[in-house]
Amino acid sequence: MLRGSKVGLRARHEGDIPVLQAELHDDVANHSRADGRPWRPITPGSKESPFVVDDKEQRHAWFSVVELDGGTLVGAAELWNIDTHNRSAHIGLGLLPSSRGKGYGTDVVAVLCHYGFAVRGLHRLQIETLSDNAAMLRAAERNGFVREGVLRSAAWVMGEFLDEVLLGLLARDWKPDAKG
Repeated sequence: MLRGSKVGLRARHEGDIPVLQAELHDDVANHSRADGRPWRPITPGSKESPFVVDDKEQRHAWFSVVELDGGTLVGAAELWNIDTHNRSAHIGLGLLPSSRGKGYGTDVVAVLCHYGFAVRGLHRLQIETLSDNAAMLRAAERNGFVREGVLRSAAWVMGEFLDEVLLGLLARDWKPDAKG
């Protein structure tokens, strides 16, 4: 497990999938804001759930996020589209509704940075988030990410186009906080 100050990132357990499915995917509005693909219903227990991990897939690293005190599941995180040639990847995370507003997001981003830069030897990490996602913008900027641009009307969310903010962090600018 990778450890932050509040949370740990561990491999996805089979028992995590129904919780993540119910609390993150089945909430249509939340899913529509968090995923660029259109929402569609997925049968409980289906192998088509976005939370089912394919351990053979090398371009993604999926984690379950747990509280360090007690091990309670609080969300999901990932490095996705890992590009070993350009040594870059994207960061994604989703916290269960009951776990938001507790500083977990900032800690998750810090641990993902440690994983990306220290463990995987990447050069660049990137985050794309909706321009009104203040929590993710704060979590990214607290970890040293820099706003690099706005993708105007880039995300179709519940009947309207919204802007996305593009943030990046280079390994040379990362200030590790002894994570891991």
